[in-house]
Amino acid sequence: MTDTNLHQLLLERHSIRRYTDQQIPAENVKTILEAALLAPSSKSKRPWQFVVVDERPVLAALAECKDFGSKPIAKAAMAVAVVADPLESDCWLEDSSIAAIFMHLQAAALDIGSCWIQVMGRDKGEESAEDIVRSILDIPESLKVPCIMTFGYQDENRNPVDPDKLLWEKIHLGKWRHDNQ
Repeated sequence: MTDTNLHQLLLERHSIRRYTDQQIPAENVKTILEAALLAPSSKSKRPWQFVVVDERPVLAALAECKDFGSKPIAKAAMAVAVVADPLESDCWLEDSSIAAIFMHLQAAALDIGSCWIQVMGRDKGEESAEDIVRSILDIPESLKVPCIMTFGYQDENRNPVDPDKLLWEKIHLGKWRHDNQ
């Protein structure tokens, strides 16, 4: 296991959209998926489920699920559709989002790139991206698909975030400061 300082990981992690052809070792896939299952959820309802995809034709089909921003799915070594049941918890969106970001951070700790691909609320022409993803992955109509997470070894170099460029004016202490706008 890599001994990574969380703050340093947060400074260095980026959304990665370009990947090499290298496959992710099975033990790393398991670790990433385990991170999702370790995510906290409201009242421990765990309303999320995950569809893991690594077959090239399916990844290519998913990459066409919306008009813009889904192309990285095609080149990823693996994608995980994050699925949630709104009848299991009123916090299904928050819970599934936390699980997705747990996978993202776990991947970064393993030096594996990842990216959140928004699905919910996006379209491909007149059809919703969610309906397209549900059709491709045979997901029941009653379930929501907030996002697809892509994973792979990065084929791009990104610099760490410069802490001096953080937007500290977005922080309000004690109460809202109206002079921040």
